[in-house]
Amino acid sequence: MTGIKENLTEIQKTIPKNVTLVAVSKTKPIADIQEAYNAGQRIFGENKIQEMVTKFDALPKDIEWHMIGHLQSNKVKYMAHFVNLIHGVDSFKTLKEINKQAKKHNRVINCLLQARIAKEETKFGLSFDKINTIISAEETLALQNIKIVGLMGMATFTGNQKQLQEEFLSLANFFNQSKKQHADLKILSMGMSGDYQLAIKNGSNMVRIGSAIFGVRNYIV
Repeated sequence: MTGIKENLTEIQKTIPKNVTLVAVSKTKPIADIQEAYNAGQRIFGENKIQEMVTKFDALPKDIEWHMIGHLQSNKVKYMAHFVNLIHGVDSFKTLKEINKQAKKHNRVINCLLQARIAKEETKFGLSFDKINTIISAEETLALQNIKIVGLMGMATFTGNQKQLQEEFLSLANFFNQSKKQHADLKILSMGMSGDYQLAIKNGSNMVRIGSAIFGVRNYIV
């Protein structure tokens, strides 16, 4: 069985230099994250704020922590002092709360707006029209302690490559159009362990990879 270091090395060979790798460490023990850290990985993604706080406290402070799960506004305060990037922002209300908590720590927190590209009913996210409205709104521009730096999308959980490509490409095209009006948009976060190579081919410059690095996830924490 290959180890975390070997898995990271193999994945890095498949990722172009302009693509950022987020190692998704949710449910994984601190020892596994330390092993990936020792192998050179510095960006880790978590989907539960309390778990991320515990790991932040225990691990080296040059780690860049990304919140990749669906965000509950009332828990933003617990990570506002250290989180580097929040991937899944899907409402103006959440942006306001992030701004409020970031202000308390004299920080600017980077955010990605989550676009809904999957056909599945369970996926969160905003329509492209709603994203346009939020990015351009005077209310958003008035928020001094957040910065919308890109978009995030989760494709349908399917083996249908044509469908995945259509979903990724739809968001990439929208992202490229949006960049013309909004210079701060630099990150397009699409692609996970099973589909990241296709996502990269279709414009992603940030991928979120967990099981391909750490092994199959154990959900009993």
